[in-house]
Amino acid sequence: MSSAASKGLEGIVAAKTYLSDVRGDVGILIYRGYDINQLAGSVCYEEIIHLLHYGTLPNRSELDQLKTKLASYRKLPQGVVDLLLSLPKDTSPMHALRTGISALGCFDPTADDNAMELLQEKALKIIAQIPIVTAYFQLYRQGKPLVESRSDLGEAANFLYLINGGKEAASESVDTLDMCYVLHADHGMNASTFASRVTIATLSDIYSSITSAIGTLKGPLHGGANEAVIRMLQEIGDLDKVDAYIEDCLTNKKKVMGIGHRVYKVLDPRAVNLRKMVVKMGENIAEPKWIQMSDRIAEIMLQEKGLHANVDFYSASVYYSLDIPIDLFTPLFAIARTSGWSAHVLEQMADNRLIRPQSDYIGPEGLKVIPVDQR
Repeated sequence: MSSAASKGLEGIVAAKTYLSDVRGDVGILIYRGYDINQLAGSVCYEEIIHLLHYGTLPNRSELDQLKTKLASYRKLPQGVVDLLLSLPKDTSPMHALRTGISALGCFDPTADDNAMELLQEKALKIIAQIPIVTAYFQLYRQGKPLVESRSDLGEAANFLYLINGGKEAASESVDTLDMCYVLHADHGMNASTFASRVTIATLSDIYSSITSAIGTLKGPLHGGANEAVIRMLQEIGDLDKVDAYIEDCLTNKKKVMGIGHRVYKVLDPRAVNLRKMVVKMGENIAEPKWIQMSDRIAEIMLQEKGLHANVDFYSASVYYSLDIPIDLFTPLFAIARTSGWSAHVLEQMADNRLIRPQSDYIGPEGLKVIPVDQR
């Protein structure tokens, strides 16, 4: 194997980007020049969409125009709705989401036209429609009637309105989910973002690209980790059982979900903001034991392994405290990250070259074919 080979492409620069930067050694995340700590709690998700897609935070008029456009794009083609309603009710929501987004391409006559102006509008449509796909499948599997979106509600508020069966969510819940969207919008060249860029670089279509990203996010080593975190907390049950559980994991070399990160060597800044959010939500929404258990796990893992909590570690508690079903945690991640995925698709297409890395062959050579009857 040549010295240039890097397992998992670690340390390999795959693209230049204006969109976001992850500085793992110092725990900094930047969106187009803005530190995430400046953005979190100060801007709404729609402002982040504008920032990622157009390069600037919007003024009031631009923000209103974007919100109006996103609201106008929410209605799903009837064929996609029919498809969602035909899926087995025990389908994993990520399977349903991947299928629904892929199906959107079947109902777009311009799906294969990658002209930049059209691509931009398709990106916004997918951002607006991915929450609807998620919410409609959730309502369907619960046996509840589908609910029409409200154009007067923002992205986070409308999603909660839909999954609550047409009941408007409390402002605190909306603000919490909106901030989660902000924190999850983009994160450098992560696995799902790379998948989206690889797909669109072949001159495929944006629906295929976002479908690739969703399939990649689904894995428990990427977006699926947030579901695993809350299931771990449920399995532990109480604060006084944390130490024994983690000791068993360390002794038997079991993975503790939500701890450690491929890039961050210090505390994930998104985890810092999410932890503050859990505490702020208070006992009216959240059970105190979840944050107490989480803090104790994080403390032990830092002491014993030198590993910090990541974004999944605290986002799990936030979503659970909002009464969101556990298997919707990763779809929520996908909803937020679609703003980043689609921005990367646009950036890739603005200066495209097919992504085609090399590999080192380490197999045998010189083998001779033996006739089948002599093998």
